[in-house]
Amino acid sequence: MGNSMITGGIIFSSLEYPSNMSLVIFTGGCLLRCPYCHNPEIIDGGDPSTITYIENKIDEACDFIDAVVITGGEPTMQIEEVHQILDYAKSKGLKTKLDTNGCYPERLHEIIELVDYVALDVKAPFNKYNKIIGAEIGENVKKSMGILSNANCFLECRTTYVPGLLEPSDIMEIARNVQCDIYTLQQFRNKVVLDEKLKNTPNTPPKELKDIALKIKPLLGKVKIKTAEFGDEIL
Repeated sequence: MGNSMITGGIIFSSLEYPSNMSLVIFTGGCLLRCPYCHNPEIIDGGDPSTITYIENKIDEACDFIDAVVITGGEPTMQIEEVHQILDYAKSKGLKTKLDTNGCYPERLHEIIELVDYVALDVKAPFNKYNKIIGAEIGENVKKSMGILSNANCFLECRTTYVPGLLEPSDIMEIARNVQCDIYTLQQFRNKVVLDEKLKNTPNTPPKELKDIALKIKPLLGKVKIKTAEFGDEIL
């Protein structure tokens, strides 16, 4: 097991785990280069933090948090360390949530027993990953979704709708192929992006997101939209 982990910061949030106050640990490093990435500063890593330091942070926060959230970057790149932190959070009676891009299904399988809630990014229709984000990982994400939807955790699948990169028909295609407890359509925000060209793409209008979400709702049941203007809205 590793003794330290590359992190991109630790914050408190009431938004990351719905209805729970959580300690959010950002892991550094990601194998993808999504043009609309909103944490580009930690794609290539962050700062080393010892596991003991992170456990101490959990101890200090224990009285006023309900959950520990591990996000990134891509947490499963540091699976041993993530395993240790999830284990520790569970030993303290806290809920756990993991955000992942689903690149490593086998690694998810290793820790699934320790996770109460997973948010899985479905960035494109599975057969269009290469075209849209430049990585041929659609099959891995599909496999991860299969593992997660058969586990005991709550599964949220989520897509950031970037006009110009994705079409409404792509969202329809994703909706036909996801299995999850809730599907979230996220607003694209141009403030922080990896690809500077996207600075010229306007933020997705909330009405456009809502129109698409209402079209896919019959296929999925529970659909949520996430915008800066209105926060989370479950349709």
